[in-house]
This record gives sequence, C-alpha cells and structure tokens, in this order.
Amino acid sequence: MATQFLRRFFAPRSLVVIGASPKPESTGGVVLQNLLLAGFPGPIWAVNPRGYKEVHGVACFRRIADLPETPDLAIICSPLHGVPEVLEKLGARQVRAALIVSGGASLGEGAEALAGSQGEGSLRGSRGEGSLRARLQKATLQSGMRVLGPECLGVAVPSMRLNATYASQPIGDGSVAYLGQSGMLGNAMIDWAAGREVGFSHLVTLGDSLDVQLPDVIDYLNQSGRCRALLLHLEAFRNARHFMTALRESSRNRLVLAIKSGRTAEATLSPVAPTAGIDRRDAIVDAALARAGVVRVDDSDELFDALETLSRFRPPKGDRLAIVSNGVGPALLAIDKLIDGGGLLAELSEASAQALITQKLDVSRPGRNPVDLGGSATPEDYLSALEIVTRDPNVDAVLVLHAPTRLAPSLATANALVEARQRFRHRLLVSWMGLKEALDARAACNRAGIPSYVSPEKAVRAFLHLVRYRQVQNLLQETPPSLPFGSSAEMRQRCHALIDDALARQRDRLTHQETGDVLGAYGIECAPSEYVFDLEQAERATERLQGPWAVKVVHRDNCEPFRYGGESRRQAASLIQDLEQPGSVVDAVVRLEARVSEALPDSPIYSYCLQTMQRGKGSLQLCAGITRDAEFGPVIVFGTGGYKIDVMADRQTALPPLNMRLAAELIDRTRAGRLIREHSDDPREAIAWVSRLLVKLSQMASDLPRLKGLEINPLLLNQEGLLAVDFALDLGEASTQAIMPYPEQLRETVVLAGMNVEIRPIRGEDAPLITHFHTFLSEQSIRYRYFHHKAVLSTRDLSQLSQINYDRQMAFIAVRRREENESAEASDSGPRGEEMLGVVRVWNDPDNIRTEFSIIIRDDFHGIGLGRRLMRKMIDYSRQVGTLAMVGTVMSDNLPMRQLLASLGFELRLNIEEGVLEATLRLNEPQSDWQRHRLEAALD
Repeated sequence: MATQFLRRFFAPRSLVVIGASPKPESTGGVVLQNLLLAGFPGPIWAVNPRGYKEVHGVACFRRIADLPETPDLAIICSPLHGVPEVLEKLGARQVRAALIVSGGASLGEGAEALAGSQGEGSLRGSRGEGSLRARLQKATLQSGMRVLGPECLGVAVPSMRLNATYASQPIGDGSVAYLGQSGMLGNAMIDWAAGREVGFSHLVTLGDSLDVQLPDVIDYLNQSGRCRALLLHLEAFRNARHFMTALRESSRNRLVLAIKSGRTAEATLSPVAPTAGIDRRDAIVDAALARAGVVRVDDSDELFDALETLSRFRPPKGDRLAIVSNGVGPALLAIDKLIDGGGLLAELSEASAQALITQKLDVSRPGRNPVDLGGSATPEDYLSALEIVTRDPNVDAVLVLHAPTRLAPSLATANALVEARQRFRHRLLVSWMGLKEALDARAACNRAGIPSYVSPEKAVRAFLHLVRYRQVQNLLQETPPSLPFGSSAEMRQRCHALIDDALARQRDRLTHQETGDVLGAYGIECAPSEYVFDLEQAERATERLQGPWAVKVVHRDNCEPFRYGGESRRQAASLIQDLEQPGSVVDAVVRLEARVSEALPDSPIYSYCLQTMQRGKGSLQLCAGITRDAEFGPVIVFGTGGYKIDVMADRQTALPPLNMRLAAELIDRTRAGRLIREHSDDPREAIAWVSRLLVKLSQMASDLPRLKGLEINPLLLNQEGLLAVDFALDLGEASTQAIMPYPEQLRETVVLAGMNVEIRPIRGEDAPLITHFHTFLSEQSIRYRYFHHKAVLSTRDLSQLSQINYDRQMAFIAVRRREENESAEASDSGPRGEEMLGVVRVWNDPDNIRTEFSIIIRDDFHGIGLGRRLMRKMIDYSRQVGTLAMVGTVMSDNLPMRQLLASLGFELRLNIEEGVLEATLRLNEPQSDWQRHRLEAALD
C-alpha cells in the first residue's frame, strides 16, 4: 500500500489521543502534553472511558463515537490488549490513520493472558490465529486504516508543529530525518540532539511495524524537500524489493546513513535462516546497503556523530583533508584514522606553504600538512592559519584540533572561531579535546552550527561519512561498460526444460552433467568431460580424452552446492586424480563406487565424470556462484577456490543484477582479485574475463528463479581464459530478486519504413546511445521534451536517464542496428553500431496510481509511426502492471503530439496558468475508495 494515507501521520489537520490521561507521568498524558507544547495548530480531542470533561485543557469524550468530527489521526495510548476493539471503532468513524504508542505486552500471547501483562515484553511472538498480533492485523485490515506501531515512540515533524511522541525533550526543527524501529534508541537520539541543539525534519519509530513499514515511510519522505539527509536504524527486512527500491531512490537525492542491529545470531529477535555458502550473513546486508547507495555506520556512537555532521556540514567536493592543530600528537592520530578509512591528506599548495612559513605558523614541518601551531599558539594564530588553509585549492575540508592551554583556552578559541567563521572558505570540523574546558567550547560551536567532536578520530570518522557519500554518488552516476552477454528465449527454454525434468523425477538438484549443460547454455566453458555409467564405458572414454585423468563419482549428495567442513572432505573423497593409465581409470571407478556404497548408502550414484587433468598452466583456483538469502533472495558470491582451502575466508557477495562495473567491484573486494592483478600476464583482461562470468551468473539468477544455489569450484583462471572444472546446482521454490532485474521479455522487433527496429527497455549501458541520440535533436524537439533548451546532458543526467529502477520506472527505446553493407557515415550510427531513434518513459508514483509519461523521437525519423508504436507499447505495459492512469504535460504548440495523444484516447485539458495541455488516459479502474480518491484528488 506504500504511501496510502501516510499524509495523515505527518501532516494531520486534526487528531485524537485515545487513552489521554490527566496523570502527567502516563503515556497518554505525556503524548498530549507534547502535542500542546509543540503548538499543534489543528483541533485536538481526547478519549477516555472515565468520563473526564477535559484533559490538560483538551475536550475529552467517553467514547470514540462521541467525537464531534472524524480526526485525521488517532494516537492510541490505551492498554494494548484492548487496541483491536479500538481500531474497529475508529474504522467505524472512517478514521484512516492510527498511531499505536501502546506496548508492554507480547503480541504472541492469546487475549486471555494479556489483561494483567506488565513490563516491556517481546513483540516478536507467535503469529497464531488467537494471538494479539493476529487480532491486531485482522482489525487493521477490516478497518481500512493505516496503522503505525505498536510499541513505537511516535511521529514528530517539527516544521508542522507536530510532536506525537512520548519523548522527554522538545524536538527541534532541522533537515535530517531519523527513521528507526526502536523507541528507546529514538528517545536517545532526541535527548542527544537537544544537548547539541540539533533538530530533525522528521522523526519516526515504527515499533513492531504491523502495517506501515520502513520502506513506506522512506517513499513518503522521498517526496519531501525538507529531508536533506536520512538516518536509519534497521532490525529486519520484510520486503527486500520494496526496501531496496525506496532506498535506492532516496540515496540518489540525499545522504543516507544506516545502523543495523542483529549482526550476530544472538542479537537477532526474529531469527533468519542461514544462507548457504555464507559464513556471516551480515555481509549480505553490507552488500545490499552499499548497492542502495547507503553509508553504513557500525555503532550508536557513530550514528550520533553522523547526526551532528549531517545537520551542520554539507558533503565536500573531494576527500582531501587539511588539519590545523596546536600539537602534532593529536594530528597524527587523526591522520591514521583518515588513511585507514580511505581519505586523503591534502597536500598544501606552494602559496599556502610559503604563507605559513612566512607567518611562522607551522612549527613541526613548516609548510606541510598537518599544520602544527605548537603549544604556544593563540586563538589569533588559529585564525591566521585557517584563513590560509581554507583558501587552498588543494583542500576540500579542514579539521581543527585543539587541546586547552593557558595561551589558548578552549572557550576563548571557540569564540574566536565562531566570530570569524564567515571569513573561511570551507566549513570547519572541530575537535575540542578534554572535558572541563572543552564542554563550554563545544556548546559555543553547537550554538553557532559548527560540528564539534570529543576526539580527533571521531571528527575524521564523520568526515569520512561525507567522503563515502560522494564516492557513492559518483558510482551511482558512473556509466557501466557495454554488456558482453544477453540471454535468448531459446537458451532460457532449454534450461527450464532441464529443471522441469529434474523436478518431475522428484529431484531437488541437477546432476553434474545437467549443471554443465546449464553453464554451457550461458557461455561458461566447462572442462571437457565424459560421463560414464559402467567400467566398459569408462575404459572407452579414455580413448576420447587425453590423459592424465581425474574421475569423480556423481551422486545425489555431492550435487548439492556449498557443502563444507566434514562434507567438503567427503567431496574430496569422491574424486581420484592423476590417473596415468586407462586401467587406473577403471580401478578408480570401482574404488569410488565402494566408497559411496559404504559411506553414503542412501545417496544414489548418477554417473562417473571423467576429465583431463588441468595442471601445468599456472592456473589460479577461484570459486563463483549463486546462493539464496531468506531476506534478499539470490546473491552472487565470489572468492578464492579449491578443494583443500577455506573458501569462506575470501568470499564476498553482491546482489544481482550485475553489470561489468559492479562485477569488477566485487572482484576487487577479494584476495582472489589481488592475486589476479599480481600474477596475471594481462590483469585487465583477466579481470574482464571473470567480470563477464559474474554477469552471466547474474543473468542466470534472473532467468532461472527456481535455481536455489550454484557453486563453481574450482574455477580455473589462466592465460587461456576461464574453465569451470567442478560445479553443483540445486533447486527450490521460485525466488524474487531484491533488485528488479532487466525485463528481457519486453524486447521486440518491428518493421517501420522498411527498417528492422528493436524496441526494448533501456539499460545503464545505453548512456552513449543517449548522448549520440541527443545530437540529432532540434532545439524545438528539446524544448517540447524538457520545456527549456538543454544543449548538453551532464553525467548525472545520463545516469538518471539510463540507470532506471524498473520497479518504479520504465523507458522503451527504439534502436536500429547498422546493416553490414551500410557504411557508418550513411547511418550515422552510434556506439556498437547502433543508433537510438526514440524513447518513451514513465515514472510511477509509489502507490502505482499515476504514471507520468514523456516521449521524444529523433527529428529525421518523424512521420514513420514510431511515436505511435512506442506510446502503444508503454500504454500496454502500464495497463498490465496495474497503473490506474497515465498523465503528461504537452506544450500547446506541439500539434503533432496533441494529435497523437487524442487518437490514442487521451483527454486533453488546457492549463491556462501554465499555458500547457494536461493529458490523461485512464488505464484501469480503482479497486478501493482510497485509490479513487487518489486518482481524482491531491495526494492524501
């Protein structure tokens, strides 16, 4: 339901507090007083069955039915066991949003055990039909409301004068939003922020999240201009695709930092099944957050410091840090932290160095960074040095370190910095070391909006958050190189047939031979193999394969991927290597059969695999594959391989889909990647080979959703290329990827004006095509599309146009490939011998109510029916995914577009104020009153 009714939580026009009490220490009393203290501008009512006439000056009613009006938001503070009945009564009054602050009971208990329950309890209980959880969920569904909670701190939007929380402190206004699942951590954030005079644009804790989920709130905040940065506290992921979609959209426009509890199994309230082939599940969370463009912090202390930084310091343009200190010792601690974290120590320009030397401001290493003012430095020395350093073009940010001295007391130095801060080109980060004197200095900086920290290391860590954000943004905007591979319908059909046959035979895994066929279908070269079933076939197979040989017995148990520990030793026992004579091969088959019969009598033997030994080529042994996570679905794995090493020690993960850049980044995180760069004759080519294989695995994960796990180990890399020697593949229920893959099935080829034109979804690798396409657009075509002249597309423009989120957006491009007998000059083709002729785009709102379209056709291809073909394809697609209406804006003088839209059934309305036409096409009928309201009115 995404953002359905969420406006009522964050900008309610009226509200009621259920369970409001005159007792100031009660939850209902605290919430009501916080609302009044914040100055909520709309009507507030209270409901309490005790029959109070008023509570804290607010009119109170005995029953919900007695309320004079239907409130936008109900805040429920009454005992949790009675909340299902409260929700039913609110639903009867057509209330559409309820915030359940109540807690103190286990949602897994039956109703009969709840009346006397006390204490915090556990909210992650049973989901049985008689449990409180089930009753709450049933009441929520029947009422048609959105419900936030239970056991949440509440919601605060200071700019709207809304503080619907039981927080002990007033909440100031700011530009950073905090979203979390723990009420107590939210309380700590509020108290810490109050002590630092920092505010929030929004503050929400979701508690047990029975209905409104974290991605729903992120979707809502993505539409808010006040939220400049986002802090997240994460516990569990209930819908990984929705989470990743919302988060990726958010991180493109703001800095997002996250802390994740439950790194270990012992700290997980809702245990998640282990992921095959992964020793530490938290590595998958790391990979997911990195892929979403999120900067992860490790502890709550770091989260508090991040709030300080984000509220008062905009991300710098680079990662070069200059340090000004009154002692070299603290500066060296800061430098260690900076270099370890991937930052750069700025190298001062010649002019800056000479100025520092002339003014005798640098005592340890004159003219070099860090600038050591010495123990005799005064506040004036700090100001003089900072005026020089902050103007240096080689510096992106400046860290000021200060230890109190008689000549430079902390408060006096802080006051000097505050008064002179407008003279500095860069914003400052300051570490006031110490405690007694430092407290007053920090308070002065807090009031002035200068971020301050208790230690040099904390200050550097805060700077590195901003550096990481800039790096993430650069990665998001980077255009990946061309894809080396694309699957075909025939290839997918062949692999699905193998899977269907295995399942029909009651097998949950493929045989070694079948797995090799799947790899071969995707262009992954396997070691030449002969599969035999008896001794005679084994001897004849030696005539077709060059020796020496290796023989592996293929049985059910060793066709399962990711079997390590004792299972790995059994795997090695299934293999006999370095066989020089045909008779040795026959003998090996006999010995292997005996081993399996004795050790694994219940594991049927499928065949024996005979291969030529692959020694003597200087090969690196690698391991690559696909595993499946209970929360994030398919995951690509890569690292060092081999039968006799701990492959888990070097295993790194990435979420599919992958492109060549993402695959190379995965490789670079492993020791195997370093070995490739150190020992390959051509490291660049070797990395490209492995990257292509990882992209193929990614495509396989997308094409074959019933593929549960695939392990290629060993995967040999040498100067001849890559060779898969051993492999295993098992099957499961169809999975869903956390990131929607490229919709290959939407490609089609049509004939227009005698040309073969492919119409397909756009992909990140198409950025060069867009650039080339843009050069063929007239000024008028550009004005019709962008409503202003846009001569050049920036790197950010290209990344946003080509790297779309298929879960929320779609873009179909028309591409014409140059014929073999056609010269490049005649076709004016772009990269890869292709030229882009036109594109149609849509942007869906999070609730899939409306989708906004745009279309542009190259000027020299007008009049061939391409615009109509693209629009029809997009209309069909949008209708199929359930969108209710397609909308767009057309300039009034764009007569061809007006005629096209009219012929397609769009309703055109003139917007006199804007001087444009608003086009609307109804695609599907609303399925609820709320959808009908959203379709016909403003966002609610």
